[in-house]
Amino acid sequence: MTYNEAMSYIVGTYKFGSKAGLERIKRLLEILGNPHEGLKFVHIAGTNGKGSLTAYMSSVLEKAGYKTGVFVSPYLQRFSERIRIGHEEIPDEDIVENILKIKDAIGIMEQESDDHPTEFEILTAMAMLHYKKNHCDIVVLEVGMGGIIDSTNIISDESSIVSVITTIGFDHMKYLGNTLTEIAEKKAGIIKKNGRVILYPQVPEAMAVVDKTVAEKNAVLEKLSKDDVNIVSETIDGTIFDFGGFKGLEIKLLGSHQVYNASLAVMACKALNEKGFKISEEILREGLKCARWAGRFEIVNRNPMVIIDGAHNLEGALGFANGLKHYFGGKKITFLCGLLTDKDYPAMLEPFIPIAKRFITLTPDSLRALPSEDLRDYIRQYHDNVEAKANVKEALEHALSTGTADDIICVFGSLYYIGYIRDYFGLK
Repeated sequence: MTYNEAMSYIVGTYKFGSKAGLERIKRLLEILGNPHEGLKFVHIAGTNGKGSLTAYMSSVLEKAGYKTGVFVSPYLQRFSERIRIGHEEIPDEDIVENILKIKDAIGIMEQESDDHPTEFEILTAMAMLHYKKNHCDIVVLEVGMGGIIDSTNIISDESSIVSVITTIGFDHMKYLGNTLTEIAEKKAGIIKKNGRVILYPQVPEAMAVVDKTVAEKNAVLEKLSKDDVNIVSETIDGTIFDFGGFKGLEIKLLGSHQVYNASLAVMACKALNEKGFKISEEILREGLKCARWAGRFEIVNRNPMVIIDGAHNLEGALGFANGLKHYFGGKKITFLCGLLTDKDYPAMLEPFIPIAKRFITLTPDSLRALPSEDLRDYIRQYHDNVEAKANVKEALEHALSTGTADDIICVFGSLYYIGYIRDYFGLK
């Protein structure tokens, strides 16, 4: 099997969609020898902030000298971004080796039943094989969607060192439910019996669910209070803040919410220290400062300034818009946006309309894409400077060729085309 053949096999499993339950991943891992057993995990769930928190945690753990597995989704530029050890992405030859093993295991499963593993379950199994083979000390494990029915939740109570839940909001309602209570029930599913839980501030409806689950699991819950975070300075070059007895912590990830994600990481690191890990104050500071997360409020060019953000739900859009207002005041901004039909795009667009100089719409490369002309026609009800382009390449080149050196160009709305922007500016 070649690398291209392995990738074709993975792509061919998209047709199985997303299916609830842990039965398939459990059986798949059993046939593969249960590679997840014996590993230790920081398990992360939530609607927004999972990737940023994963970046903070993995950066700190790597600086502390631990061989750290990292599992994230989706990817921006390369499939291998999803499975890493530190900054090292899974090599092509390991993808091929693991797919051969997984394909054989699925052959056995197909003889037992016709319930084929999904693409994400296959990726989870591949990640576990990779981390086990490389003797990872700990894995920072981001759920794909939800929590309780997510294939990453196959890990045992004992192997989950700490569970961290970021914001809980509306997204993936088709799978997770239409109320915050239903969604929170899925997210809280990563809480383990007698486990340790670190929690971002939640609305009362979600908080009630988490409290109930913690009580049922006899877990220990630590809640982040925003009142305990003191922001000393916040500029386009980074944020300095005080938290948890530490003065002058520094982060480079942009957006006011990032200081709270970083504070969650501080709390999680303290929990790891209590479990026998050794993360000094010096390492904690260095790890937070060095953390990077591509595609989230990321400056990819300075002249003109081009910012990309994968905000693809209402909470993410609000956070991005608020950050732009904070950093750039009353300056009007050129927005490139493409959205999916199953998102609440009217609500997502609303915070950007007052701060827009112009909109350039595009059609994302997705079967669920909202055509750029339809998005243009919708925005024209609220803003008179809107143009439609066929794709992200046309939209970006038009923005660059018709703008000025002091323009601010922001690209948001979907992760489907953020990778192209990074490629365009030569970022890896």
